[in-house]
Amino acid sequence: MKKFSQNTLLGFSFAAVLLITIVMAPSCSKKDGASAKSGKVTITNVSYDPTRELYAAYNKLFAEHWKAKTGQEVEITQSHGGSGKQALEVANGLEADVVTLALEYDVNAVQNAGLIEKGWVSEFPLDSSPYTSTIVFLVRKGNPKKIYDWNDLVRDDVGVITPNPKTSGGACWNYLAAWAYGLRKFGGDEAKVKAFIKQIYANVLVLDSGARGATNSFVQNKQGDVLLAWENEAFLSIADYPDDYEIVTPSLSILAQPSVAVVDEVVDRRKTREVATEYLSYLYSDEAQRVAGKNFYRPSNKKVLEEFKDVFNLNINLVTINDFGGWDAAHAKHFSNGGLFDQIYDKK
Repeated sequence: MKKFSQNTLLGFSFAAVLLITIVMAPSCSKKDGASAKSGKVTITNVSYDPTRELYAAYNKLFAEHWKAKTGQEVEITQSHGGSGKQALEVANGLEADVVTLALEYDVNAVQNAGLIEKGWVSEFPLDSSPYTSTIVFLVRKGNPKKIYDWNDLVRDDVGVITPNPKTSGGACWNYLAAWAYGLRKFGGDEAKVKAFIKQIYANVLVLDSGARGATNSFVQNKQGDVLLAWENEAFLSIADYPDDYEIVTPSLSILAQPSVAVVDEVVDRRKTREVATEYLSYLYSDEAQRVAGKNFYRPSNKKVLEEFKDVFNLNINLVTINDFGGWDAAHAKHFSNGGLFDQIYDKK
């Protein structure tokens, strides 16, 4: 038998180890890279009431996009409710990788709970508002009560359906649109505006917690003569009941800007930041913008919005939240405990 020296044996051992390392290294590297995007990832989108149809369509589009980009399957869990209530739920522990809420103030409530980092409003384009809407009236076909503008809502023969601004973001937009009309009508006299808004809410028959509940009260339960609605909600109702309802655009409304944000505390803990960020970024793609338009939200991309000029009234007279000093100022004045809404609304 041939004998080998210790040095020779050590040389063989080193060579063997080197060979194994060279052979295995590519395999290990490939395995590690694949494991980062292997299997399925799940994220939760906590949203507000009227986005159900929008995200049912968008989630399918995004899953295809993420699969093509990374090779990984993604499953999106949805949660819907009144925007203010949803923000409170997330702040109190409802786990959300992203929030897509009705207004900036509700996302700030989640930030104030320590779950979202400051500066979120600049994380995505257009103040993190990938689509917009406005407030319109939904009335019964033929408009039997002849309801054309905010001034008609104070008549004794008109029953109004609108959700509660204490729990619904859409309701806040409704209220502020009416307030803006009152300011114009009464030349900025806030005492007269307050009395005007009080008359409107005296005619409110049902104050649901969310916009979809208000739609159901009007459309399905046949309550009231007019629904103050997100534009997309009104269009969806007409799509479902084309012979029963029609849209009235008031002389003045408001640019409603729903906001989106990554919930930093959750994605860092769950290791889902990459997919969550891409989920919101892809909302600005042309494909996703068209999904928004087909679900009656106004695309923020002006080129895509122009494709829907036969759907939306692009000449509507709109105020913005900036006319109220921003959301912090508007909420403190109108919707805080003891604010103007509390002073106006009589809980019948």
